Amino acid sequence: MTKTLAPSEDFLQSLKQLVGPSGWQHPDDAARYLDDPRGYVRGKAALIVLPSNVEEVSEIVRLCAQSRIGIVPYGGGTGLVSGQIVPENDHAIILSLERMNAIRSIDPDNDSMVVEAGCILMDIQNAAQDANRLFPLSLASEGSCRIGGNLATNAGGIQVIRYGNARDLCLGIEAVLPDGTIYNGLSPLRKDNTGYDLRHLLIGSEGTLGIITAASLKLFPKPQSSSTAFCALPSPSHAISLLNFCREAMGDTVSAFELMCSEGMDVLAQHFPKERHPFNGEYSWFALIEIAGSPSIEEKFETVLMEAFENELLLDSVVASSSAQSQALWRLRELMADANKLGGVFCSSDTSVPKNRVGEFIKMTDAAILELNPDLIINKYGHMGDGNLHFNVFPPKGIGKDEFMEANPTTQEDVRRIINDMTHKLHGSISGEHGIGRLKTADLQRYGDPVKIAVMKSIKMGLDPDNIMNPGAIFSN
Repeated sequence: MTKTLAPSEDFLQSLKQLVGPSGWQHPDDAARYLDDPRGYVRGKAALIVLPSNVEEVSEIVRLCAQSRIGIVPYGGGTGLVSGQIVPENDHAIILSLERMNAIRSIDPDNDSMVVEAGCILMDIQNAAQDANRLFPLSLASEGSCRIGGNLATNAGGIQVIRYGNARDLCLGIEAVLPDGTIYNGLSPLRKDNTGYDLRHLLIGSEGTLGIITAASLKLFPKPQSSSTAFCALPSPSHAISLLNFCREAMGDTVSAFELMCSEGMDVLAQHFPKERHPFNGEYSWFALIEIAGSPSIEEKFETVLMEAFENELLLDSVVASSSAQSQALWRLRELMADANKLGGVFCSSDTSVPKNRVGEFIKMTDAAILELNPDLIINKYGHMGDGNLHFNVFPPKGIGKDEFMEANPTTQEDVRRIINDMTHKLHGSISGEHGIGRLKTADLQRYGDPVKIAVMKSIKMGLDPDNIMNPGAIFSN
């Protein structure tokens, strides 16, 4: 693809004048825009610009297009595949949407709201709640991630089983295209069959086809009641059976179904000792389940869990009796990524496989990794309802990450290859919800369908022939 150019001082000065004194930062004074959440790489940039409206975004893109300067859109900086970070040179402009954080409108009668791309996800959730509605996208990073990035990566999260990915929660978008033109597609219509759906083309494109600046989002009625249970299971295969059992009995009221393992609970206990283990480490596998619906749903849920126990689908269960207890149970899942980082994880995956093959995938992948080194520690968890699993691999007990990596320089790549090869073998995806970014471009070429990749490149070239939109993301330069 076309190489972008390094900006001149005159060009940078023109951007500074455009956005004003509060609309730009020098990279030396803005380290947070260059940080990778997992610490894998360190980013570089020529300038950070912070436009305050879509017109400024349009003009920035237009100027960059004229001079072939790369633009890296930046949301909350929580992406895990370096889609928001350029490590190889300081030629690109980082364009942060954080000042564009207005909730433009809420329409409860139409179950929709229009928000700017810089809105923090939790603020959107709270605004919907204030209107007696629910916006169900829920992620561990919801206190800092922004909706533009959620849409650009088609974020998933814990309620995909009931409400779908970010794509399924978006009715329309406003975006700036690679030539600087503004696409005005914010209509909240549920039905609009008038040709190609540019909304779906831009959602999940990771900023490589344009910059999402605002979105029309779907709202839902607030559930009148909810119930959370933490269940001990004999195996991952029993988790699938339990999920099917709950859905058959309770339908779409099953909002979340998370799989966790004892190794993960051990890592969590080590670094967050104040969090209470519901079963004191007696079991190997666990499911965290949330049900939401009518006021009578809690009683029905307890009956279903009792029937599941009688059918030997679960070994034990704890049902939260208050909102505080429910939050405590969910913290066990939400803190897992932080516990992994503190524990020295050296490989983390984002695998998606067909639901009915989750048990097979875990068994085969575990065995292959432990064949490399039987002392490696593997924390497996994820969204069982959609087959999205995260394998997190640690050095043997008592050995630090840096020490282990120095003594075993190929193990990280060996483990990654095992996970990806097994995923491909079982007809899964190497990126269930995090995207490709810059970290997985080679993996996409290795495991992706060649026809799909060719079509994607054609679309990229058609919309962005000079490759200024997030150059190096999805496709390596």
